[in-house]
Amino acid sequence: MKKFFIIFIFLFSTFLLVTASSTETLFPASELNNGEYLRYRVHYMLINAGYATLTTSETNYNGKPHYHVVGEGYSTGSAKLFFKVEDRYETYMDKATLLSSKFIRKIRESSYVRNQSMTIDHINKKITYTNESDKTSKYFTYTGEIHDMLSAFYYLRNMNTDGYKSGDFISLNIFLDYEMLNFKLKILSRETIKSNFGKVKCIKLRPYVLSGRVFKEKESVTMWVTDDVNHIPIQIKAELAVGSLKADLSNYKNLQSPINFIK
Repeated sequence: MKKFFIIFIFLFSTFLLVTASSTETLFPASELNNGEYLRYRVHYMLINAGYATLTTSETNYNGKPHYHVVGEGYSTGSAKLFFKVEDRYETYMDKATLLSSKFIRKIRESSYVRNQSMTIDHINKKITYTNESDKTSKYFTYTGEIHDMLSAFYYLRNMNTDGYKSGDFISLNIFLDYEMLNFKLKILSRETIKSNFGKVKCIKLRPYVLSGRVFKEKESVTMWVTDDVNHIPIQIKAELAVGSLKADLSNYKNLQSPINFIK
């Protein structure tokens, strides 16, 4: 269950455990809607395990316009009785580039606790990764462009997918837990699926993950995002080494554009 909330309760967490690379280049629209709110209901097998929310706002960070995104996940009901989860992730993204300037991770999952922050200097290509519990920091350098797990999610959502077809790949680098991870995403197809709000046209995607202790296979995760400018994840499914997971959009507001749901 712990890995469930680390990897899955926040939709962007499917980008954490990836294996291969691609040469695709992304050109994001660099625009998010102020006050956007997304809420997901998450199931483990037949259990209503919890909820995940994502909210955006506009702010200033180091004197520059930024988006502030907060992701929160928590267990509910019977799941909370045997595994209490209270997770919070934050990112500050430069409005001009959607690259992260600062990332904050505060998670409490039963006895597992982490309180970390990361600042990224994109000009000098330097990362400061701090354990807030004891105020110790580690320093890294990098090449190219990198994201945190939240900024990667919004960066991908704001790309133009009109020219992509089945079989195409998208990749980008994510830094987490003192390690550079390469995310690989495959576009499977375009199809219409049922949701809590009606039928909706979606892009079917597959993030490649590491098989083993958590996932059954490297192709165990499938997700559907709206085939429009919003690119809102509507549903995510994952086959685990033990059991399965599913997340569905349960509430939303203040989107960049209305979603065309068909009743």
